[in-house]
Amino acid sequence: MKNPCGLFVAVALWSLSLSAVAAISARLEPAQAGPGEAVRLILEHDGQTGKPPDLGPLRKDFDVLGRSTGSSIQIVNGRMSAQTEIDLTLMPKRGGLLQVPALQWDGDTTPVLTLSVSGNAATARPDHAPTGNPAHIFLTATLDQKQPYVQAADTLTVRLYTDQPLYQASLELAPGTDVLVQQLGQDSQTRVMRDGRSYQVIERKYLLFPQRSGTLHLDGPVLNAEVQDDRGGSDPFGGNAFFGGIFGRNPFAGMMNATRPIRVRADPLVLDVRPRPASGTGHDWLPAQKVTLTETWQPDHGSFHVGDPITRHVHLGALGLTASQLPDLSLLMPLPEGLRAYPDQARLDTGVQGDGVVGTRDQDIALIASRSGRYQIPALHLYWWDTTRNQQREVELPARTLNILPGPAGAPAASPAAGTPRSPDRPAGPVAERMPAARAHGYWLSLMLGVLWLGTLTAWGVSRRRRPPARLDASRPAPTVSVAEARKGFRQACRDDDPHAAKRALLDWARGTWPHDPPQGLQALSDRLDNAEVKSLLKQLDRGCYAGGAWVGKPLAEMLTHLDGQTKKNVPPAPGLAGLYP
Repeated sequence: MKNPCGLFVAVALWSLSLSAVAAISARLEPAQAGPGEAVRLILEHDGQTGKPPDLGPLRKDFDVLGRSTGSSIQIVNGRMSAQTEIDLTLMPKRGGLLQVPALQWDGDTTPVLTLSVSGNAATARPDHAPTGNPAHIFLTATLDQKQPYVQAADTLTVRLYTDQPLYQASLELAPGTDVLVQQLGQDSQTRVMRDGRSYQVIERKYLLFPQRSGTLHLDGPVLNAEVQDDRGGSDPFGGNAFFGGIFGRNPFAGMMNATRPIRVRADPLVLDVRPRPASGTGHDWLPAQKVTLTETWQPDHGSFHVGDPITRHVHLGALGLTASQLPDLSLLMPLPEGLRAYPDQARLDTGVQGDGVVGTRDQDIALIASRSGRYQIPALHLYWWDTTRNQQREVELPARTLNILPGPAGAPAASPAAGTPRSPDRPAGPVAERMPAARAHGYWLSLMLGVLWLGTLTAWGVSRRRRPPARLDASRPAPTVSVAEARKGFRQACRDDDPHAAKRALLDWARGTWPHDPPQGLQALSDRLDNAEVKSLLKQLDRGCYAGGAWVGKPLAEMLTHLDGQTKKNVPPAPGLAGLYP
């Protein structure tokens, strides 16, 4: 070629002319789709371009599941042509006649297209199956109660019906802002006949816990899967009786043949959540179908002496509540003066019973008397709300009397009024009575162990009371976190739904706010704040730390940003309160 530079300039000019007269087109493949079937939207741009199209208008009626881009240049008879192609996989969000809106791409606009989606499998119900041309795959979602009480468990049953193999299938139910979701038990599988078709039915149950009253909306469950694409390819094992009989078709079909994605949605869920009734006057809000409360004592009988531990085992069970929703009974147990409780860590368990959940809480509480006398332990009353009868009910532990004898070294005699307040304990006096040698030896051993244990507890408590605050020790300054850093860490922990990190950051925040009088724990912080909603949210945070399970930090983070200086009147706010509640 005599003038290669001239050819290069000509090619460049042709490219510019192609861009100048660029046009775009769009087509659907196929133009009709069944429920949950994906379609391809192919966009073609004459000429080359590096600008992507604006796909925002598609998201009203479609989900974009996949995207691929390619370009080509052709020279035919000395004429150059270039083309850019974008292949989109779209999933319709509903049935009916849908419009693919005009899309802007590099200054041009695609034509409006129409897609016909036959039927809507999401509206199918077990008692109203699709008729005429039944769907191959559909979902149903049934609520046990459409008007549950706030924080009460509501069972959602989801059933997947399919008459063809599914590959890479997943069933999802996303929690809402005001609804906590927890899967209940394992999936079950059955087969049913429907309109002459044999469907495999996969059933899954969820527990829904509404966190506020009123009308709540939750997106229905969604199935994402791949199915065999019968429109192309061939099955190399189609005639093989062995492979053809497993799963209804070739088990390697997903690898050997083409598949196409499907997405099936169930109807959105609507809950009309009832608030806590005014007649529900219990200390804790316990909406359940059944509550049981029992106790055992160890030892159950015999003589008790000063310093002897007496174990009270308490079992609390509730049908319709998880273990994390059950209260700590050791905090509700009234005790007379002179009798102290040392609760052990509770054992929590959440199980499945029928279509519901059962939460249990077992706890050992050691009781130790510091002086002899007759102690009357009042009855423990626990009120709960019967969601079946819509009324408040009560379970209780009966009152019990403990007769505490003096220890071997003697103890102050009990006052005439058993269990009434009296002066602080005095050191034990001389032995008041003679005992056989063997019994005296046992008492002395018990006394020595008791004194050592109580002495250790007393010394530990005194050392904690006498230990100077770290901030007063100039030689070893304690590491501190600024209010701003603690607040930032607290908000991040709430966004991450991390209860342990949120608790640590919140207490750091409180220590920075009240450096001269910091609250020791979430309960102390809750008592200091004059806000019932914050107290409830702090209680949920505390349960999330020691009981596990899902915890959502957004409500607490939102509440704590709108409480400028709201503390109880009897607790004067310390300088820097605005830092804790900006």
